[in-house]
Amino acid sequence: MSAPASADEIPYDYRGTRPAAEVAAAHESLGTGEESSEVVRVAGRLMLLRPQGRLAFATLRDWSGSIQLFCLEAVTERFEELTRLNLGDWVGAEGEVVRTRRGELSVKVSSWRLLARAQHGFGDKWRGVHDPELRYRQREVDMWANEGVRDRFLLRSKVVAALRSLLQARGFVEVETPMLHAVPGGGFAKPFVAHYNAMHADFYLRIAVELYLKRCVIGGIERVYEIGRVFRNEGLSPKNNPEFTMLEAYQAYADYHDVAELQEYLISGAAEAALGTTRLTFEGRELDLTPPWPKITLEDAIEQSTGVRATLDMGESELRRIAGRLGVELQDRFDAGQVLTEIYEKTTEPTLWGPVHVMDYPESVSPLTRKHRSKPGYVERLTPIAAGRELGECYSELVDPLDQRARFEAQVADRLKGDEEAMEMDEDFLRALERGMPPTGGIGLGVDRLVMLLTDVHHIREVLLFPTLRPEAAREPGSPGDGI
Repeated sequence: MSAPASADEIPYDYRGTRPAAEVAAAHESLGTGEESSEVVRVAGRLMLLRPQGRLAFATLRDWSGSIQLFCLEAVTERFEELTRLNLGDWVGAEGEVVRTRRGELSVKVSSWRLLARAQHGFGDKWRGVHDPELRYRQREVDMWANEGVRDRFLLRSKVVAALRSLLQARGFVEVETPMLHAVPGGGFAKPFVAHYNAMHADFYLRIAVELYLKRCVIGGIERVYEIGRVFRNEGLSPKNNPEFTMLEAYQAYADYHDVAELQEYLISGAAEAALGTTRLTFEGRELDLTPPWPKITLEDAIEQSTGVRATLDMGESELRRIAGRLGVELQDRFDAGQVLTEIYEKTTEPTLWGPVHVMDYPESVSPLTRKHRSKPGYVERLTPIAAGRELGECYSELVDPLDQRARFEAQVADRLKGDEEAMEMDEDFLRALERGMPPTGGIGLGVDRLVMLLTDVHHIREVLLFPTLRPEAAREPGSPGDGI
């Protein structure tokens, strides 16, 4: 490996470059052995270098693609120096666009500049890096060494941009709400605690944005949304990372049927923007996200999956017996609604290919959702499922402050029984609700899970640029690093 480049060797800029893919597209019709007489500038990493006497071929890759550099001793300045470059070096090159006698579109290099020296390699002859620890901890290596990784994150950016555009087209307003909460709320989760020195008090990284967005609706912003990070103090798994991205949106004068249609519109629209189609393949199976999606009650979904009928009317004891027969483990503190939901989540949800909306959940597992208008013990909550995965939630939002207070009190009681994820009493939110909230429909959409679906990957770390990892073991001074 060559010594690092000196400060004088590296320019402060290299302006006027064109993406490799753009250069290739503009000269697609150039014939074998032909010259274009057009001079371009390109820049990127040197991925391959093959000196052959008085000429050399190199592959330059930028974020749009790759292009060949065609270097001739008689034409290319500092030819010998160029042939001694390291794989991974950043290089800028200028020259005429030509197609070689072997039919390879190339830039015939007349001048070039070293833009950065790569002091570490990127794998075995650029054939990829497969160690998961290295891939996730050194994503900058992963993006160069493994084909398709960078494209996945560029696609993620398209998805987020599409979600914003689709919501704005329907009149939704984007807002930003606090990340530090005095009371953790809006979801079932154990929060991260942060001590605020100036206030001599503990605050919590938000587990959801729901309660603040509902206060925006109360304040007169009738269509409101936020896309942002939320934090949950939970374990690592293929579907869970302690920080992840949620979209939440609330629409006044709507119910859960209305916002179910909004979910379909967002998910299918994001797929269309990112992939150019609503039809995709996941785990080797076809999945069509084209609206409208069918709906099925939670009870009917369980019966279709297991052949067993389970309803709240049966009571807790009977539901526990059914759970035991189906091999579902339960906690002693679960009530009938929690038992029914656990049966659904363990036996049924993973079997639903969909896309499908599962609707009408027990009240006890939905403390922020309005009671069902015709089914006692249930609420108007609906979950979009695709490929056996929950993508989000849809609700007819709870707008009655007295009912909301009673639900919070039930949650506080659950906390006293040992449920660390139960909600706490939030007097600020209750006071806002007492000022009057119109009928409202709300949605939550897991952005990471949506990107996983659209890119056909099965671990959330594949769609997070820098996922949460355990700290590296301390290394002795002077010991080898973990570069490749």
